Amino acid sequence: MRFRLAAFADEAANDLAGQIEAMQKNGITLLEIRGVDGENIDGISKAKARVLRKILDYVGIGVWSLGSPFGKISISDDFAPHLESFKHSLELADILGAKHIRLFSFYGTTDIDPVLERLNAFIDAAKGTDIILCHENEKGIYGDTAAKCLEIHKALPQLKAVFDPANFIQCGQDTREAWEHLSPYVEYMHIKDALPDGSVVPAGKGSGELKYLLSQYKGEVLTVEPHLSVFEGFDKLETEQKTKMRYTYPDSLTAFRTAVDSLKELTGGGLNG
Repeated sequence: MRFRLAAFADEAANDLAGQIEAMQKNGITLLEIRGVDGENIDGISKAKARVLRKILDYVGIGVWSLGSPFGKISISDDFAPHLESFKHSLELADILGAKHIRLFSFYGTTDIDPVLERLNAFIDAAKGTDIILCHENEKGIYGDTAAKCLEIHKALPQLKAVFDPANFIQCGQDTREAWEHLSPYVEYMHIKDALPDGSVVPAGKGSGELKYLLSQYKGEVLTVEPHLSVFEGFDKLETEQKTKMRYTYPDSLTAFRTAVDSLKELTGGGLNG
C-alpha cells in the first residue's frame, strides 16, 4: 500500500505556523484545511486566502481539500446564506489550489427530497469549476448510514464520498458493509477509528476494520483526523489512572503524532508525504 498523507492540522495547533510545524515534523505535505487562526475556513476573506496560499507554497504544503461545514445545519434553517457562503468557499478553494470540498447532508429530516434539493444547489454552484464535492458520512445527518449515503450517491452520482470509518461505527454501521455499498463513490478517506462505544482511538485500535479498508482502497490520499482525547494533566496521573485512560494524550501535538504514527504502522510505512 502506498498513499499520500493529508491532515486536519488544526487538531495539532490553532495557528497556521503551529499547523505547518506539526505537518513538517510528521512528514505531511497535504492539508485538509478546516480552521486557521481561530476562523473556520469558510469564513476567511479572499485576501487572507491569498496570504495563506503564499505561505503554504513557500513551505511546500498543498491544500488537498476544504474541510468545510456545509450541510451541517438543520434542513429547516435558512439555506440562502448557507449557499452564498458555499459560493464564497468555491472562490477560496480556487485561490488555495484545493480540488475538493467536503460537505454534509443536513440535520433534522428523514425525507431525502429536501436534502437532494440542497445538495443539488451546491452541485449547480460548483459547475464550471474543477472542484470535486465530497459528501462525508456523519452521525445525525441524513446520510449517516451506508444505506442513506447510497441513496444520495445514486441520486447524485456526481457527488463523491469521503469515507469515515469512525463516524459509521458511531452510527452502529458495520464498516465492511458500508464499504461494499459505497466504494464506487469513494474519492478519499478520513482516517479515524473508534471502539463499539463510539470513542475515537488511533487507527487500527478500534472496530473500523481499517486494515481491510485500506487494502481495498484504490485512492491516492488519506486524511488523518485524530479526534483523540487530550487531557493536560495526563502526565501527572498515577500509572493505574493512565492505564484506564489508554487513548488519552497530554497535548494536541502528541495526539496528532500518535494518529499519524498509528496509520504509518497500519500501512507498514506505505505512506508518502
